[in-house]
Amino acid sequence: MTSPCFGQLLNNSQEMSKIEGLSPEMKSVWIDTKLKQLEILTKNDLEIVDREIIGIMAVDAMSRIHNILKDYKTISCSVSGGSDSDVVIDILARSTSRFKDIHFIFFDTGIEYEATKQHLVELENKYGITIERRKAVKSIPYCCKTYGQPFLSKRVSDIIHRLQDNGFQWEDEPFDVLYARYPKNRASLRWWCDNWGEDSRFSIRQNKWLKEFMVANPPTFKISSKCWDYAKKAAAKQYQKEIGADLTITGVRKAEGGARAEAYKSCLSQYDGESTDHFRPIFWFKDKDKQEYNVACNVHNSACYTDYGLKRTGCAGCPFSQRFEDELKAIEEHEPKLFNVINHVFGDSYEYTRRYKEFAREQERIHGH
Repeated sequence: MTSPCFGQLLNNSQEMSKIEGLSPEMKSVWIDTKLKQLEILTKNDLEIVDREIIGIMAVDAMSRIHNILKDYKTISCSVSGGSDSDVVIDILARSTSRFKDIHFIFFDTGIEYEATKQHLVELENKYGITIERRKAVKSIPYCCKTYGQPFLSKRVSDIIHRLQDNGFQWEDEPFDVLYARYPKNRASLRWWCDNWGEDSRFSIRQNKWLKEFMVANPPTFKISSKCWDYAKKAAAKQYQKEIGADLTITGVRKAEGGARAEAYKSCLSQYDGESTDHFRPIFWFKDKDKQEYNVACNVHNSACYTDYGLKRTGCAGCPFSQRFEDELKAIEEHEPKLFNVINHVFGDSYEYTRRYKEFAREQERIHGH
């Protein structure tokens, strides 16, 4: 099965380059022609407020959606209530006649914004769809209590969790000495001892002064990223299996960074029937593309963005976020009950992260960096 991906409106990347090289007037004509073709093919009557600012990236995504979805029988689409998810739903509605056949699913992690829940209702009313609500296999509060709290990033949390499971004492010793002491932790010890090299994305030095901090301040609470595994990943796999999905759609964008975006090289992952194929229709959207699309197509985001001032709406208050302090302030103001819950669930990680950041700032001052 082959389907068009980035730069393949006419099945080759050279065509994209040709279109980019057109004059603004000719480019506008080309975009308008493609939009009208899709409107006829999909029979959608959604208004485009400003056709002038819809970019080639958006029209390319629409064309990919129209062509790719024809190859699949049962399609699911994960809805998070976030801004990327909003674009995905709208662009699907404009790009495929199979829109109403798609299974839309929201996975409730056990820690969700009330604004997100309300936004799901707004999306259902606007697009005439039903978004199924599904509980996590194991909720985030349960996972944090049972396995540990997330700290800094998924990769860091996974490694620390493996070390903790084997009774690691955070010794500052050479790799050979530690490997003899903890033979089941070779890969994790390579991270701890910086054996991957400072430029490697697996290097502990990617988080400056972290090793020095942990040697001086060993964690006194369990650390883990299993909250993501059970609340989102496992729930999604379970749902896909239940409905027999051969394609699942998500709003992952390369520009957003993070472990999810880094795991993919293109918009479509195909597994030859061994697993559900994954399609990321806005994978190549930059922030500018998304903003222009929102204006052109009258896409409205949840109150988390418009009223709370949040930049992201992943798991509420997630310690992985570099801006979790700002999120906490907004949550305290707008959803005080949720604020109390997330401080109970993630409190140890918040405090440990604050101590680490202060330690790093102090080291920078001392060493004059």
